[in-house]
Parts: sequence; C-alpha cells; structure tokens
Amino acid sequence: MSLDIVILGVFVADTAYRASRPPKMGETILGKSFALGPGGKGSNQAVAAGMAGAKVGMLTKLGVDPFADMALATWSKAGVTSLASQHADGYTGAAYIFIDDATGDNAIIVCPGIAASLGPSDIDAQKDALKSCKVFLTQLEQPLETAEYALDVARNAGATTILNPAPAAELPDSMLALCDYVTPNESETEAITGLSVHTVEDATKAAEELIRRGARAAIITLGENGCLFNDGADAVHVPAMSAGPVLETTGAGDAFNGGFAAGLAQGMSPLEAIRFGTATASISVTRQGTAPSMPARAEIEDLLRQNPG
Repeated sequence: MSLDIVILGVFVADTAYRASRPPKMGETILGKSFALGPGGKGSNQAVAAGMAGAKVGMLTKLGVDPFADMALATWSKAGVTSLASQHADGYTGAAYIFIDDATGDNAIIVCPGIAASLGPSDIDAQKDALKSCKVFLTQLEQPLETAEYALDVARNAGATTILNPAPAAELPDSMLALCDYVTPNESETEAITGLSVHTVEDATKAAEELIRRGARAAIITLGENGCLFNDGADAVHVPAMSAGPVLETTGAGDAFNGGFAAGLAQGMSPLEAIRFGTATASISVTRQGTAPSMPARAEIEDLLRQNPG
C-alpha cells in the first residue's frame, strides 16, 4: 500500500440541528431543520484530502453498527483508504451540532465512541503505512498520548508531520517538538500559548511562541482573515479567498487542514500548500449540509486561478 497521507483521528456521525438560538438549560425550543451525516475532524480532513486528489488513509476505530457503515461508505466515495479496525464491544462516535440559522456559526459536542480507546497498539498495527507515507496529520479528538506517539513514529520515519490541535487543549513541549506544522485557530492558540489572538500581529507573536516551544512552523488560522504562517525565518499573512456567500462554517478548519496536507504531499511549497488549503476551506463554507461538502481538485484549482498569489 502506497499512501501520500495518513490521518489519525475519529469518525463521528453528525446530528445537526439548525435553529435561531441554542436552548437554555431545561428549555425546549423548535428547530428549523435536522440532518444526519458523516463527520469527525480526522474523517473530514481525510475526505478533504482525498477529494483534493491525494492518496490518503484514515486510521481510527469503529464499532460494528450503521454509523460505521456510514464511515466506510463516505471514505469509499472520496477515495480514502480505510485503515480502521472494527469492534463489536463499542459504538461508532456521534456529535451534536448546533447551527445558528442566521450566521451559520456552530457549537459542537463530540462523543468519539470506541475511537476514544485508540492507543499505541493501534498505531503499531499500521506502522507500515506510517513509515511509507509522505505526510502524517492528526488532531486531538482521540487521546493526546496516542496522537503524540503517532507523531513520533511518523517523524522518525521521515514523514512531514502536522498537528491540528483541536479541540483546544494545553500541549506539552515534547509534542510540539514532533510537529513540522502546528495549525491552531485563535482559541486553540490561546489554549496552548496563553496569548490572545485578535489580530494578525497577535497571531505573529503567538506563532513565535509555538516555534520557541518546539514546533518547526506554525499556521494560525484566522477565519475570514485567512491565516498567519511563520517558519521561524519569515511571517506571512495569507488572506482568505471568496468563493461565494458563507452558508456554514462547520468543517472549515478540517477543509483547510486536509487541503494543506494534500498540497504538501503533492510537492507544493508550504505557502503554495497553505493557499491550496485556503481555497479548499473557502469553497467548503459556501455549501450547506449535514457534513462539510469538500470540493474536488478541479474546483480548488479554479478558485486559485481566480485568486493568483
């Protein structure tokens, strides 16, 4: 098996509720719509990378249930190779997503299910894939210790390593030292560094702190303000791109990370890969649905032609 990218993460079935506001504790309100579909940061990133043309494998654990069937069908459609093991003694994860009907902003509760038990033995079972891939990407929906172990295995094998530190958490310097790229958003950056990020200048200072603590490079995503890239030598602000009206921001960060990983795996420079990831995310937020609708490579390249760097 020859894979460009291996992604460690979780799959969850997203239950998405669209309403004018979230309910207060003890309150019941009427929603505008409901939808069920595939999600989970790792899975979303794998789908984004696969749709962008990369050969990608998804390393996780699933139950033996309808949500697992959904995961396998989703990956197959996007050209993602399953590196998942299935277990009858646990359930495939699920997530509650509240979507503000007016803005498209979201709030999420994730229950990873059997994937919460991902451990070093699961990484060891797929060491051949990690040792042969070009890029390894993970997040923090599975145990942090497992993510750190996998980063170590991939780094020692010569893969380019990316950590998307989401959900937000404090990270040990030992983990940051295993990252060629760390890709937090504003709130995740604050959780790691203690520094608030509201402006590009704030992001520049926070990126310097991430590098000081061991990361080789930092990419701080700034929503509609694009992202800040710092590799210790240069700090570059990469602006966002417009692909149309923003309908839903669910999965935008996953689209960016999947597109960025695909760009690196396909030989792009870091800044070229960042622009590729930015275009991927910019298209994803123009589409409304249960799960993020990741664009195909041709769509990404078309948007990049419209927004020459």
